[in-house]
Amino acid sequence: MNTLFKIFLIWTLLFSLGLTTLQAQSSDGIMTEYPEEQAEILQTWDEIVESIKAGDIDKLISFHAYGPKFTEFKQGAPRNGGEENEAFERGVFGSVQEVVKMDGNDMKVAVYYGNVAVVTFHSDFHLQFEDEMAVVNDQISLVFVKNSSGDWKIVHEHHSPLNAG
Repeated sequence: MNTLFKIFLIWTLLFSLGLTTLQAQSSDGIMTEYPEEQAEILQTWDEIVESIKAGDIDKLISFHAYGPKFTEFKQGAPRNGGEENEAFERGVFGSVQEVVKMDGNDMKVAVYYGNVAVVTFHSDFHLQFEDEMAVVNDQISLVFVKNSSGDWKIVHEHHSPLNAG
């Protein structure tokens, strides 16, 4: 009987541990909604768009956390880092004459643990350069992290063509 009781006790502990693990995965920072942080991310997105419309490239760059952890995937090319991203954004957005349209369609903001966010959307950007209008219809993912000052910074970007089919 003593052995049977020990087996029952061990089974009960293991079962309880399994339930606790499942509850933790479903009710902690992974599944929890963070409406205040989602609103902060959307405000940050609006500020990013406004910086591009205003031609304030330094402000646009300030939304990034460049450093050894920053990564970007762009149009199927190998991964690059912060230096390449900054040079590209300064070159491209610094040359925009007019932002005709800059919509992030079907935007989804997923916040984890209140300090990490993944933003996904389909871009519908119409950017007028000196001689041409560029239309950018991409799938875009931006990973944001909230820094110690409470500001959301981009630590990863992923851009790939949107197949409308």
